[in-house]
Amino acid sequence: MTGESKQGRSPTLSEQWSRVRGRLRTEFGDAAYKSWLQPIRLGGVRDGEITMNVPSRFMREWVMSRYADRIRALWRGEDSSIRSVSIAVDPGAAGAADDGGEAVATPARAAFTPTPPRGAAASVSRPFVSALDSRFTFDNFVVGKSNEFAHAAARRVAEAAREPFNPLFIYGGVGLGKTHLMHAIAWHIRTHDPERRVIYLSAEKFMYQFIRALRFQDTMAFKEQFRSIDVLMVDDVQFIGGKESTQEEFFHTFNALVDQNHQLVITGDRSPADLDGMEERLRSRLGWGLVADIHPTDYELRLGILHSKAEQLDARDIPPQVLEFLAHKITTNIRELEGALNRIVAYATLVGRSVTLETTQEILQDVLRAHSRRITIEEIQKRVAEHFNIRVADMHSARRARAVARPRQVAMYLAKQLTSRSLPEIGRKFGGRDHTTVMHAVRKVDQLRESDPGFAEDVDLLRRMLEN
Repeated sequence: MTGESKQGRSPTLSEQWSRVRGRLRTEFGDAAYKSWLQPIRLGGVRDGEITMNVPSRFMREWVMSRYADRIRALWRGEDSSIRSVSIAVDPGAAGAADDGGEAVATPARAAFTPTPPRGAAASVSRPFVSALDSRFTFDNFVVGKSNEFAHAAARRVAEAAREPFNPLFIYGGVGLGKTHLMHAIAWHIRTHDPERRVIYLSAEKFMYQFIRALRFQDTMAFKEQFRSIDVLMVDDVQFIGGKESTQEEFFHTFNALVDQNHQLVITGDRSPADLDGMEERLRSRLGWGLVADIHPTDYELRLGILHSKAEQLDARDIPPQVLEFLAHKITTNIRELEGALNRIVAYATLVGRSVTLETTQEILQDVLRAHSRRITIEEIQKRVAEHFNIRVADMHSARRARAVARPRQVAMYLAKQLTSRSLPEIGRKFGGRDHTTVMHAVRKVDQLRESDPGFAEDVDLLRRMLEN
């Protein structure tokens, strides 16, 4: 709204601020307004950025965590040229408001704090609300069979004008992408529907804030904050298992938001029915809407994630064999997988050495050691089948097509090299074959390794993946 005053002139900054304050008072109530919003003092405007001052760092953090998004939206409603709002600490702002609660603008003292970079999100310095990571968007989320359902559900919630599933509960193991999807939902809403009020935080921070509200006898402000938003996103809800008082408050917050048709998105490490230490009524509420799980990643998805990460790091010169090696070796945790790639890229950049399989093994000794285990013939068969894109069942079948026979021979060769099993034992593991068949496979692979460098590289790669 950029309307004119009764005298036909454009409204002054103070008049616009007066209307913003009035809306804030109406929306958040007298108690919250008098405690946190009335002391805000208008600083000035420069290059599309409004600066406002508060008397203490604590108040700045409080206002940033609870009201900054709404203040920015209201200012944009007054003047579409306003792109951002910054809140600065100015001890002189204390008592600046008059008895009527209207701020006194002092452009000469305006302190223009730069708008936080997108990577730091709008929640910089928030003590309770978690900051968003700009890397965690839908565009950067690699979709595979193990996470496609959770990804589709998250996108639907982010894009829908009305809540399609309430709550959306996403669960899975550590490092599989739950938090990435939470951030992606929040980023999408902030980008495409900035007037929707969104809070994203961990269950631990929810509990911490609730305990703090009890300590300072400020539970009404706590309830107002969480029950006046459009989307509440709580990560790792299993943390409040066994915390009876926090569960009680979360239960009532949950019900209040659902009754108002406001969206909840929640993650946990297991399904609602399996959450330990959770009250039955809360487990029931968490399973009301849509429950989507994220399975452990398969090799193709891990490799896709590594390729995507390498592009983000502008590290396109990393050999494909290294990415394949990592995708085979680090199978349980995407964060650890990406962390391993970060280490390799950083080492190559700082030391100036090219990345090879050998340097990768040197750099990641500790990580690879943690993932090492006793090699079995079954593991060899699985790895070789994945590498050559055949079924594990083909290792035991009578099929003699070259596309099947060659990988089977490689698996027999590696079983002879990497296990203590006898030739007859190895033959039995490959569909009851005779020990002479295993001997022939070993000789054939040795011959091919000498005559075909590409084949030799494949076999060496498989051996390293199984040994480390």
